[in-house]
Order: sequence, then structure tokens, then C-alpha cells
Amino acid sequence: MTRWVPYTGDEKQSLKVSLDRHRDVVLWKLDGLTDEQLRRPMTPSGTTMLGLVKHLAAVDYGWFCETFGRPTEPLPFDDDDPEADLRVEPHETTADIVAFYGRARAAANQVIDDLDVTAEGTHWQGQSVTLRWVLIHMIEETARHAGHLDILRELIDGATGDHPSG
Repeated sequence: MTRWVPYTGDEKQSLKVSLDRHRDVVLWKLDGLTDEQLRRPMTPSGTTMLGLVKHLAAVDYGWFCETFGRPTEPLPFDDDDPEADLRVEPHETTADIVAFYGRARAAANQVIDDLDVTAEGTHWQGQSVTLRWVLIHMIEETARHAGHLDILRELIDGATGDHPSG
């Protein structure tokens, strides 16, 4: 079922639903594809559908949990390898990465539920940011990559659409 941003919702509710709407699309784009299809590099830079999901999980944890001092599991960031969070390692299964995304999403949602949009945290570059700013940033980030997934899905099997019907 497609989520819709409430026409008269409050600020935090509207931002959270907008983010969850795009997160739902990320997972929907994986439906019905094989592990090989999800791991297949589809661009000259090596972008894969599963790699984008891994990246989105890592940045959900990073922007929401690390920024606001909440725990995370080990994240696939490497200062010496800027593509590490986008690369699916041979030992990582589709189920592993989808579960990682689910845990990151749940942890991020807990931060959203616990804090006011004006709450301030410190992001990885040391600057102060509000939860409002992080929500807006992650809506942008998730929507951008949901669009990438839409294009990759079309290249794999011709399926198109920006949200499931219903």
C-alpha cells in the first residue's frame, strides 16, 4: 500500500511519512528480482541495486543515529575506500542487506519519534544540524536513490513506476 503525506499533518509527521514513502519504494523495487539481478553492475561505475540499498541503510544509521548520539551496528564506511558502503561483498546476501536496511530504518525512526524537529546533533563533519535538516536531507537522499533504483529496475526487466499501485 502506498503511503501518502497527509495534507494537513504536522511538520514532523509529514516529513517522516515522506521519508517512509520513498523508503517503501526502495524495497518495492527489489521485489521479484533474483540475487544475481540485484548484484549486477548496471552502470560503468558499477552501481547495483543491492549496493544502493546497503548505502541507504548506512546513511540512515549515520545521519540519524550517529548524529544524535545513538548506537549503530558497524557501518561499511572506509576513509580509504569511498565506495565501500555501495559495494556488496561476496559473503553478504540479499537477505542480509535488506535486514540491515530494516534495522537502520527502525533505529532512525526511533530517533525521529524521540526527538523534536528542532533537536540538534553533530554530523560527521562536526557541524551542528537539527533533526529537521536531517529529515529533509534524508528525504532528498532516499528519493534520489529510489530514482536510480527505478532506472536500474527498468534496465533489468522493463518494470517501471515510482510507487506501487494501491
